[in-house]
Amino acid sequence: MLNRLYARIIALAASPHAAIWLAVISFAEASFFPLPPDIMLVPMVLARREHAFRLAAICTVASVCGAVLGWTIGAFLLDYAAIPIARFYHAENTLHALQDRFREWGVWIVLFKGLTPIPFKFVTIASGAAHFALLPFLLACAVTRGARFFLLAALLRRFGAPIQGFIEHRLPLVALMFAVALLGGVVALKYI
Repeated sequence: MLNRLYARIIALAASPHAAIWLAVISFAEASFFPLPPDIMLVPMVLARREHAFRLAAICTVASVCGAVLGWTIGAFLLDYAAIPIARFYHAENTLHALQDRFREWGVWIVLFKGLTPIPFKFVTIASGAAHFALLPFLLACAVTRGARFFLLAALLRRFGAPIQGFIEHRLPLVALMFAVALLGGVVALKYI
């Protein structure tokens, strides 16, 4: 079953509408969606390595646009949207702790946490809740998300064939490692 799902994702990743879905997921992940855009970016780059940097650019731009929505949720809809999102992840205390850290560390939080498996939506929402200045926030988001997506795209473009072979031969292990990294990011929220 896992192999069929992987084959389907690879096929979708090569479809003409895949870039639109990549942008939608990247946008949504930066503000409310639970899954990272890597779930689309990796198979899309593996399916068409010659488009790796274009796909990374789509991820970056859409993620920064989604970060604006996350910032807006934190700044203006804290009680109505941000707290329910944090409650869904059992991370209300983390959201409040991030607000305090934004006041102290500001742009460094965005730069560091944007590269980690910690869900980026918490960074964007907390920055808005702390009323962190929007322009430095957007610049930091562009740098950190761009670094993450372009680095991943460059690695996949350069070493794509062996990586794809590894994924295809050890798919259950790769799926487990991805799930552990995602869960680890969510668990890490409790200890930020």
